[in-house]
Amino acid sequence: MADQELLFLPLGGAGEIGMNLNLYGYGGKWLMVDLGITFADESLPGIDILTPDTTFIEQERGNLLALVLTHAHEDHLGAVPYLWERLRCPIYATRFAAAVLERKFSDHGIDGARITVVDYGDEVPIGTFSVTYFPITHSIPEGSALTIRTPVGSVFHTGDWKLDPVPGVGAPTDEAHLRQIGDGGILAMVCDSTNVFGHGESGSEGAVKESLSKIIADRTGRVIVTTFSSNIARLQSVAEIASDLGRTLAVTGRSMWRMLESARSAGYLSHLPQIVRDEDVPLLPRDKVLVLCTGCQGEPRGAMSRIAFRDHPFVEVQEGDSVIFSSKIIPGNERPIGALCNSLVSSGVEVLTEKTHFVHVSGHPKREELRRMYAHIRPRIAVPVHGEAVHLAEHASLARTLGVPDVIVPFNGDVIRLAPGPAQTIDHVVSGRYAVDDGMLVSTDSDVIRARRRLMYNGIVTVAVQAAQDWAEARVSLHGLPTEPGEDLEAEVEEEIEAMIQRLPRSRRNDPDEVEMVVRRAVNRIVKNGSQKRPLIDIKVFPVATNPKRKGMEVVQ
Repeated sequence: MADQELLFLPLGGAGEIGMNLNLYGYGGKWLMVDLGITFADESLPGIDILTPDTTFIEQERGNLLALVLTHAHEDHLGAVPYLWERLRCPIYATRFAAAVLERKFSDHGIDGARITVVDYGDEVPIGTFSVTYFPITHSIPEGSALTIRTPVGSVFHTGDWKLDPVPGVGAPTDEAHLRQIGDGGILAMVCDSTNVFGHGESGSEGAVKESLSKIIADRTGRVIVTTFSSNIARLQSVAEIASDLGRTLAVTGRSMWRMLESARSAGYLSHLPQIVRDEDVPLLPRDKVLVLCTGCQGEPRGAMSRIAFRDHPFVEVQEGDSVIFSSKIIPGNERPIGALCNSLVSSGVEVLTEKTHFVHVSGHPKREELRRMYAHIRPRIAVPVHGEAVHLAEHASLARTLGVPDVIVPFNGDVIRLAPGPAQTIDHVVSGRYAVDDGMLVSTDSDVIRARRRLMYNGIVTVAVQAAQDWAEARVSLHGLPTEPGEDLEAEVEEEIEAMIQRLPRSRRNDPDEVEMVVRRAVNRIVKNGSQKRPLIDIKVFPVATNPKRKGMEVVQ
């Protein structure tokens, strides 16, 4: 980068929802904002968690000044422990985000990471940048927007946000202060696009609490509420509702307890009514307990799945009970959530979701809130992020109708020059995803993942073979391949391999490469003939025993 260029480079979260990683460059140095995860789908067998591909910034590690975290959601800080050894830079966060991250570091056995706790309003000098945290409401404590100042202009980075008049935890967003930030002059606003298609406002946590209270008051059996573990305001609302209605609140789910502990260590939830653990639930009358649990997105190991499929050691449901999904149904999770609901309904349980009752509000801004934000900040450049391509395009269109002079839509890997001159994409760098596989990071395009995917969809043929001048023997195993009733395809392939080896000239039968080529041809001819399957073929050619005339699978190590 040129000395006086201000650059913006997303490596995650631009063209997708989740896995946020944003880089700002100035004066030859880089500032990273957020480092989050996303969750894998069925196209990546054996993989649960994905992180951004940080190849570019790893190569620039000597110029990476710091990582600045906007809040404690997994899609904004969840990748830090996995990528820490590759980056090893100072970290800045508010008290709650720092508490969450410290627990993650402890779980991963990471020592020596330096987290600086930042207070709202403090101007923090970080190399060629100056960063100020601004409190903004979201569905987690201490949501933060950032004012990032450089000699050529300031950027207002919104993070995830909404304008909630009754947020439950923390104070409402100070819109007058937002106006003052805009008065100071903002070159560019990098802004959340998640709910750009929603009209009106996202709604208030206070209204959800009121609605949940009425719903639960009308239920006579055991009531279970499942929500995001990070939604501390919802946890507080449910705890207060339980107390008001004479029910004991029981919490189940490891991540829910961890978030509760992090919130308390950061000074929140100090006045909550008594909360018991799940082992106490069987001791309480069904109409006097309210259970709060994780697993609202149908996660297989979540507490809600264990309850729904009768695998939970302490919490069970029966006819007359109620389960409330106090959460958004995230696109892509409809099927696992539907499976939970069907299992619960089959047991006579009443299921309530955002589609049937008012039980949830989003933590992201709808169009009216976006209009108000643009009216306050008045940026010269609008940079939509945190959305898929359709969200970013719609956000860009909205920004233009609001009179923003310059609008640019980024995608992961785009190097965008914000100053000097008009915003424009000037380069593109490597971007992508790492898969977390048994604690190791592998590219989602790696041979390991491709082989696993091929195995899942096509099966595998394993062949062990020995060949001497006068004989050949093969052992074949087929896994994941369809066969006709009564068909012995393994024996057929073995006979074909042995016959094809016998047709080789004697001088070539002891050549492992020649034998492997023959085996592959035989498998392809029989297994793939007339089939759409393209199985993995794993061939092992073993040397023959010391007596080459003795036929038999004697493997010489």
